[in-house]
Amino acid sequence: MHWEVYIIKTKLGRLYTGISTDSQRRLNEHQNNPKKGAKFFRSDPAQEIVWKEIHTTRSMALKREYQIKQMKRQEKEQLILSSDN
Repeated sequence: MHWEVYIIKTKLGRLYTGISTDSQRRLNEHQNNPKKGAKFFRSDPAQEIVWKEIHTTRSMALKREYQIKQMKRQEKEQLILSSDN
């Protein structure tokens, strides 16, 4: 099993960072299932995954998620632009 750290862009351009074993399934939950999706998307719907990174353990993914959440928006945009995702 692998873990994915992902960034989702919302309809209004906000960025959300999370982890999952299946980022596409998680995006679908954020978009279509208010009970399973994050509260973050209630006022600004999830649009698309703009970046993701694979990790072999949940621990590594959580550490990377934390690093990304500490970044300024400009740094996150650089990360997105510099990736091949």
